[in-house]
Amino acid sequence: MRLKSSFITCLLASVFFTTTAQEIKIDSSSVQTLRIDPQNARGASVSQLFEEVEFIPLETTKESLFGSVGGLRIVEDKYVFFDYDTKAVFVFTDQGKYKAKINASKMQQDEGDNKESGSFWGFNIVKEDNRNLIKIFTPKYTHYFDLDGKPVKRVLSQEDKYISPFRFSDGKTSIDRYFQKINGKDTIRYQMVFVKNNKDSVGYFPFKLQERYGGGERVYKSSEPNEYLYSNNNSYDFFKITPEKISFAYRIILPASISLPKDFFKDPTFRKDQLEYFRNNKSLIYNIGGVLSVGNNLHFKLDNYQWSSTTKRIFSYNVKTTELTSLQDLEPDSLSYFLPVNDGGSGYEFAGRGFHLYENGYLYTSYSSLSMFAFKEQSAGKKATYPALLENYFKTSNKKSNPVIIKLKPKKS
Repeated sequence: MRLKSSFITCLLASVFFTTTAQEIKIDSSSVQTLRIDPQNARGASVSQLFEEVEFIPLETTKESLFGSVGGLRIVEDKYVFFDYDTKAVFVFTDQGKYKAKINASKMQQDEGDNKESGSFWGFNIVKEDNRNLIKIFTPKYTHYFDLDGKPVKRVLSQEDKYISPFRFSDGKTSIDRYFQKINGKDTIRYQMVFVKNNKDSVGYFPFKLQERYGGGERVYKSSEPNEYLYSNNNSYDFFKITPEKISFAYRIILPASISLPKDFFKDPTFRKDQLEYFRNNKSLIYNIGGVLSVGNNLHFKLDNYQWSSTTKRIFSYNVKTTELTSLQDLEPDSLSYFLPVNDGGSGYEFAGRGFHLYENGYLYTSYSSLSMFAFKEQSAGKKATYPALLENYFKTSNKKSNPVIIKLKPKKS
């Protein structure tokens, strides 16, 4: 999710913990080396990978009209997400009915504040007094709303207690993406922090500012209960994290032709302008993101500067069979009513993001109504019987209507 500098400042200021605890050693005894060549990826039919497919059109009204789904969360059978076009948080039911919209006009500000004082670029979900709330940072205040979009409270951002979104079920243990420890005149920066008892903090993966190319999400929810996957910012390595253990899980090896040079982030030769280097070497993979571990399958996204709707970048790798599937090359079939389950073959949403999330046994994607109606026309020769929700959508909507969420239940393989 894109973040404005004010939000980043708030985030970083909130994780400069001073309390330290004993370091948990990283267990490397069961690391798997995965050799992945995108050129060897195959396609597959939708029914080969999934056992359920559901299309959920999001209701279109004058108030609910938006551009695209970003940062999707599922809370109490509701879809909550941010739209960059309207700069608003939207809430819909799990059947696509519009519930609420939160934009800058709902931010109660002080008299004399400038027009940017209510701007924001994302949200978080927190629980207070057994109630789920939408938490939004603005430059001056942190605002809390209920799932009906009604204001609950606001506090000065500098006084608001930061709560990591990556928490474990015990309520006392969490991880996050940045940690800074000040020791006299020295400042040690870490890519990840492990927090016990909501206060005892240990940093992992130290780095120097000039070594690090930042960007992208680093912590991902696993399909296993009470477990996260973490991707190291300066390598193609992945770690499994539970409240008790940090394990070196996967080391991905890519073909030399698309891999970064060895010690890229430490070699002073590359320090001057890393972004320019990526632009001049567009095929090189600078990041592996969008990581989701679902059963034996590891879903991920390869990021480089070689942008094209036909470039393969979203994959599923079976860690037992070593099969590599291009998720942009899924063939629609009767299970999906002969409609694609992502726009990877013709658009940029899925190619740029991958799956929104994996939650309660389901994967989620989305694409525009413009794409949906084009896909319907392309499948006109197929005899598809649409479910009532989708049938009504095709009768009452058009290419300018709101996007559609696709809910997918992966096969257990």
